[in-house]
Amino acid sequence: MTNENCCIDGSFEFDELDPANYITFLRLPLDWRLKESQAEKLRNSMSWGLLVLLLLVSSSLANGRGDNTQQHRVATIGAVVDFTSRVGKEQRIAMDLAIQDLLHSNCLTVNLDLRDSQGNSAKSTSAAINLLNDKKVEVIIGTLTMQEAAVVSEIEIRKANFTILSLTSTAIKPSPSPASLQLPNYLQVANDIVIYMQCLAALVGHFQWRKVTALYEQNIDFSSNSGIITLLSDSLKLVNSEIEHHQAFPTLSSLSDPNALFDEELKKLRSKRNRVFIVTQFSLNSAVFLFRKAKEMGMMGKGYVWIVTDEIASLLDSVDDSVKYNMQGVIGIKTNFIESTKNFAKFKTRFRRLYGLQYPEEEENSSPSIFALRTYDTMHAIALAMKNAASKYLSQEIVSTEFQGLSGMMQFKNGMLSQSPTFQIINVFGRSYSEIAFWSPHFGFSDNRNKHLDMKERTNHNYVQVLGPINWPGGLQAPPKGWTLVDEERPMKIGIPARGAFNQFVKVTYDQNTNQTRITGFSIDMFEAAVKNLPYQMPYVFVPFNGSYDELVEQVYYKGLDAAVGDIEVIAYRYHYVEFSQPYISSGLEMIVPVKSDKLKEKWMFMKAFSKTMWFLMIIIHLSVCFVVCFIENEHGQNFELKRIGDILWFSVTVLFFTQRERVQSNLARLVLAPWLLVILLVVATFTASLSSMMTISRVQPSVLDVETLKKGNGTVGCNGNSVIVRYLIDVLEFRPENIKRISAISDYPKAFESGEIQAAFFVAPHAKVFLACYCKGYMKAGPIYKPSGFAFVFPKGSPLAIDMSKAIVEVNEKKQVELLERQMLSSFNCSPSLNSNDGPIGYEPFSGLFLISGLVCAFGLLVTSGRKADRLLQNMSCIRAILIKTRTLTWVFLYLNQSYRQSQKHCSTSSILETCSTRNMSSGVIVI
Repeated sequence: MTNENCCIDGSFEFDELDPANYITFLRLPLDWRLKESQAEKLRNSMSWGLLVLLLLVSSSLANGRGDNTQQHRVATIGAVVDFTSRVGKEQRIAMDLAIQDLLHSNCLTVNLDLRDSQGNSAKSTSAAINLLNDKKVEVIIGTLTMQEAAVVSEIEIRKANFTILSLTSTAIKPSPSPASLQLPNYLQVANDIVIYMQCLAALVGHFQWRKVTALYEQNIDFSSNSGIITLLSDSLKLVNSEIEHHQAFPTLSSLSDPNALFDEELKKLRSKRNRVFIVTQFSLNSAVFLFRKAKEMGMMGKGYVWIVTDEIASLLDSVDDSVKYNMQGVIGIKTNFIESTKNFAKFKTRFRRLYGLQYPEEEENSSPSIFALRTYDTMHAIALAMKNAASKYLSQEIVSTEFQGLSGMMQFKNGMLSQSPTFQIINVFGRSYSEIAFWSPHFGFSDNRNKHLDMKERTNHNYVQVLGPINWPGGLQAPPKGWTLVDEERPMKIGIPARGAFNQFVKVTYDQNTNQTRITGFSIDMFEAAVKNLPYQMPYVFVPFNGSYDELVEQVYYKGLDAAVGDIEVIAYRYHYVEFSQPYISSGLEMIVPVKSDKLKEKWMFMKAFSKTMWFLMIIIHLSVCFVVCFIENEHGQNFELKRIGDILWFSVTVLFFTQRERVQSNLARLVLAPWLLVILLVVATFTASLSSMMTISRVQPSVLDVETLKKGNGTVGCNGNSVIVRYLIDVLEFRPENIKRISAISDYPKAFESGEIQAAFFVAPHAKVFLACYCKGYMKAGPIYKPSGFAFVFPKGSPLAIDMSKAIVEVNEKKQVELLERQMLSSFNCSPSLNSNDGPIGYEPFSGLFLISGLVCAFGLLVTSGRKADRLLQNMSCIRAILIKTRTLTWVFLYLNQSYRQSQKHCSTSSILETCSTRNMSSGVIVI
């Protein structure tokens, strides 16, 4: 491989037989590579011929370089890792392999100075400062956290020309606030920790666990300030889950007696209800110890859920069978990388060989993890950046570097790896683990990695996201519910109201013969049906409670009862103390009042069948149609029976009953009459039905119309004294307390109505149904429904059972079991109501279409007939005029009329003269005879 290819495309070829690799290997200090005895053994095993050959090749390679060596960059790199941890060991071997490949490629001369942090934050910081001051390194790589890098940068503020590359398992995005850490030369070779938290939340949400417990190691990363808990909590909220408890464990090296501390903390966790544990930011050694103690304490059995993150899941290949035995059923989230490439296969072979030589006690478990691959890729990125930039701009050059490494795409953005990772979801089972799914932040879960690579196509085809079969702790195949009772041997104590006014919902009877308490009712049946739909067994026992409903709810709040079942109303203020399930029956406050019957036999009762407008339109349209029919018949001159007014009126009457004797001969008249006969037929049928209903069914009205009428009349109302209705009547409807009578039994309400003690009664809707089913005659609902809510089951605050029961109630509703149980409850009352509310007379609206058609046809017939008659009159006038002209009759008539006119004018003049003279004589006193 040429120098140009190495420095441009950044690819490396691994040649195991290349002598330069072995020369480089021998040049490295023995305390980095082999123990004293192993190094001696290796030297003795090599033949003298091979050694001479290696030396000759080394000499020729050195001579071949000549003066070009002076042009190559000498890179000074410092490394701070924990040699005692599995991750640190892998990172150390990966750095050695990277240096060998860099020397072999002839691109760069690397001086690597390794320091052991021993897992201690102070030692890590001190080693980094020492490397910068004494060794003058340009780059530091290792497991330096952001806080440790900030300390180093603060101390070495004047030496800004250095870069720190962190190899922690997750990357933390610094806060944008001015007070946050600003480290421009600090790069994290890891993915954003938020993505890990999203994967955990997706896994929790998939199984609908509402509560989890987070466990973390105290001095790992930034967990000391619980930042990881905040990030995990924010992600869990998106799937309707939350962290119920979180516990920090110190590192094993800091404990004098780790057994005692782990026993104590695990006992505390075991005493809590939650059974879902998320182990995150834990070192491998501490995790192995944790699971061993959990196994000893029975916390790896049925009902438990354990989830581990990348720090543990990616290293499961490096632990022995005894560790996996203690982790049976654990779910792991492991960063996925491609293992099928040729480069990875070569790297894995070399890694296993070198790791086995350096750590022979771990030779069987020497496969590289994602941490080794990222370390190797980081060395590669440093080499490419140093070839093209000076130390001052090294961090910018590393950020701009982009290549496909063994761990994936090496590309930085915002100081961390920019490529979105794909996580492999694994399940520890037997001596290994099984792959159950893949997850990525863009596409969620998938059951196959190849399909996951083409997730866009699957998403467009509505691919169903599923997880493979999982073997849970204790050998369970079904997903655990994620919580349990504190004392699993004790059944849940379910409180029920023993003094409810409506025992149809909860009825408590005592059988003296068997000395047993029998509990029945609609609420009990509904609860038992919901329990059958739970995905797990829930032992319980009913405990009768003699207090009020509010006191029953308070008992759940004070842990005296585990839950409460009955006709318990969902009220807002009760949410401060308990949680409710999904209401299993809708409710609301309804007012029941006695009925007031109308007068059945009124003089003009039949007139109420139709409205006044309907009667008026019927009369007008009927007479109009009949007159038009008669007009058409008379115009044609064919019907002599419809000449007189009396005949026409009688015809209009007989048409109503289809008994007319007069024949309608004109086709136009028949056209006008036909639609109206259809209208009459329908109207008569409707009138008969309405009148029959009015005469046979009692029409009633409420004795009290609404609440305002009650309050104005200072009326007294009754209600169940143990329920929340009393408070609602006083606080919301503003009734006076002295006007509210508390009634304890359903049979006392009719007596109170009859005696006049109350004018109305208030019930919740389910109770109102029962009351009207029992006393269906004489009572009815009045006014609106107030405050719709429902009956629900009561659970302690934060109980996951409330969510599970809500889901079970929905399933019962979908199966129509609620309606069946309600019918069974109401069918015990053999009462048929005979009440019918007055809906008012029938208007013209149902017949408006027929009225319009009949009116248009009638108008059409009238216009046609009128036009014909007018035309006939004009024709007759023309004939008379022609006859008169022909016989000269008009001339004589004109002369006669002219003469008569002249005589009348003459007579008028003479009369005027005489009148004038008479007036004058009278004025002078002379009378003319």
